[in-house]
Amino acid sequence: MAANLVKAGHEVAVWNRTPGKDVEGARTSATPGEAAQGAEVVWMCVSDTKAVEAVLFGAGGVDASLTAGMIIADSSTISPSATQRFAVRVKAKGVDYVDAPMTGSKIAAEAGSLIFMAGGDEAVLARLQPLFQAMGKQVFHMGETSQGQATKLVMNLQIALIFEGFAEALTLGTKLGVDIEKLLPLVQASMVRSGVVDYKAPFIMKRDFSPNFPLRLMLKDIHLALDAAKESRVRLPGLEAVEEVYDVAAEEGHQDLDYAATLTLLEKWAGVEVKGASK
Repeated sequence: MAANLVKAGHEVAVWNRTPGKDVEGARTSATPGEAAQGAEVVWMCVSDTKAVEAVLFGAGGVDASLTAGMIIADSSTISPSATQRFAVRVKAKGVDYVDAPMTGSKIAAEAGSLIFMAGGDEAVLARLQPLFQAMGKQVFHMGETSQGQATKLVMNLQIALIFEGFAEALTLGTKLGVDIEKLLPLVQASMVRSGVVDYKAPFIMKRDFSPNFPLRLMLKDIHLALDAAKESRVRLPGLEAVEEVYDVAAEEGHQDLDYAATLTLLEKWAGVEVKGASK
């Protein structure tokens, strides 16, 4: 994302929690606060709510460098209620806050074709349009601050449930002797087809579980969705069941693989392996 901002001609300063992850053409900073000094926009993309809070308000954080008129944009996937709290804190300094999580995974981030779902003031979002255009292909304004995060949680809820259904179907089909290479074209020709299946099926057929979206982050998002549901007094029985699968998969050491590796747990329980004829 930062590399695409540089390519688009923006002046970029970067900071990463992992040392050595520099971006060609961008100035590397020692702290988040240093990266934010003199900036018009501070754009964050880190792993969870605690990380966002540390970047903003921890030692060496952005907070000390904030001045009136700046914009903070957060593309992490975090708690909607925490987002509201963070926005109130920086608003006291005259700083606008936009939550702009995205979908598209690693491939879209590299290609500059992410899809953003944003919460915040419409006029502020208009100021961010050149940056959105450098990193993505579409921006959906979902409402006030925190609505971008709320939307991302319900999007990932669907992804988790859709993939679980697909993985269970592949596992049962394999156990029953169904030819998976014949099943997939049928799935794609029918109402069962989905973007999740289209994206993940080729990786599964190659037994490639390298992380496009790590299982540990999907599990984190499942926990966020369940927490938000609890705060809102909403029951999510399907997601609660899927959470158990992810919990066990993480316990078995798959947390840093792609979330599609949950399939291997279903295979283990069934005593089968989903594969194409070439395998």
